[in-house]
Amino acid sequence: MSEGSTSSTTTTRSRTSSILWFLLPSLLGVLIFMIPVPDGAGSLGIPIALISDSLTTALGSIVSWAIIVLVAISVLGSLLWWTARPAFLDTRLGRTLFDIGWAWMAVRVVGLILAVLIVIQIGPEEVWGENTGMVILDLATVLVSVFLLAGLLLPLLLSFGLLDFVGALMTRLMRPLFRLPGRSSVVGLSSWLGDGSIGVLMANQQYVQGYYTKREAAVLGTTFNIVSVTFTVVILEYLDLQHMFLRFYLTIVVAGFIAGIIMVRIPPLTRIPDEYAEGVTPKPEDETRPQHGMLRRAWTNGVQRGSEVRLSSVIRNGLSNVLEMWIVVVPGVLAIGTVSVMLAEHTPLFTWLGAPFVPVLELMQVPEAEAASGTLLIGFADMLLPAAFAASIDAEITRFIIGALSITQLIFMSEVGGILLASRIPVRFHHLVAIFLLRTVITLPVIVAMAHLFY
Repeated sequence: MSEGSTSSTTTTRSRTSSILWFLLPSLLGVLIFMIPVPDGAGSLGIPIALISDSLTTALGSIVSWAIIVLVAISVLGSLLWWTARPAFLDTRLGRTLFDIGWAWMAVRVVGLILAVLIVIQIGPEEVWGENTGMVILDLATVLVSVFLLAGLLLPLLLSFGLLDFVGALMTRLMRPLFRLPGRSSVVGLSSWLGDGSIGVLMANQQYVQGYYTKREAAVLGTTFNIVSVTFTVVILEYLDLQHMFLRFYLTIVVAGFIAGIIMVRIPPLTRIPDEYAEGVTPKPEDETRPQHGMLRRAWTNGVQRGSEVRLSSVIRNGLSNVLEMWIVVVPGVLAIGTVSVMLAEHTPLFTWLGAPFVPVLELMQVPEAEAASGTLLIGFADMLLPAAFAASIDAEITRFIIGALSITQLIFMSEVGGILLASRIPVRFHHLVAIFLLRTVITLPVIVAMAHLFY
């Protein structure tokens, strides 16, 4: 988003005006992305999610065809870049959208083919079926709306001083616990209270602006991107565990906190270099002890950003972010997500991979261990799959364990994994596999222990 401005902007904006430019957009951003409000159906939801749902409903089937157009643009634009490199594409945005390698070109082509097959419902039903392609199409439809709103509204959190304010307050907490700058607490909180994909997008945007090193961006993208409270309720409904909501969410928080502290101190995250993205100006956080108190420094930092922000730059960069998310991320989600869900739905791959967990679950006294083992790794394809497969398990404690584990594993290729791979955050597929497995090993005993406390 917008950083700094000309000196004339800084000197002509009064202190009162600077305070308002800091406070009003930042408070609006907190309301939109973090504060649950009644959704009209008797439950609570985050405003950004409610607005996205309303927009998706209003657009209806138009979004499905828009997805094909967006993926086609990503393919044709890349071909045009490779063959002709016209001047109108030879810009920072053009290079970001279309200057890709052969591997990502293949992903985009596969995404386009799958998008056409799924929307028109032609070819093998294994591709476009209700439990495979349609799952990913529904996800992509939601993401188109979320990306539009996030690109335009995330500057409220990122560009008007909230990060500077919170960063000064949270450095002494985030650095020792998670080896991250204090400003990252906003990204983590937005993920936990809002949506995991929003957290990844925030981390990606700040990484390419020089706020985080490669390691810090990777930690943020893979450690805090938990699903929303609303999605947690959906999983509980699948598992018929609505009455356990508070204990279920407490279990997720405890297991996620422990996993976060451990994961940032072991490979593969520790092997990612602490260096900034190529071609960006580093903007490290000032972590020196303030002379006049943290709150005063935080307020000064926030107001200073309010005095410098330029609305025209914020809007221009927001629109660029929307295009980047649409053109770069959506094809990857379609290709990687669809293939992953097809493997989970139509092959015994994940059942075979889960077999070694049977004796472990039996040792932990988890009922119906064999049935549970087949669900432990299938969440790598899609987070809803473990709940769907576990719904028929009789033992409530086992359903509780499977549901909580599916959320704390965090990495699933149909959404977060696909977004991470399509982003500029420096994580690769083998990193995601390792992180998923490590989080499974770390959080499973914590979840089982808490489940035994409750049952």
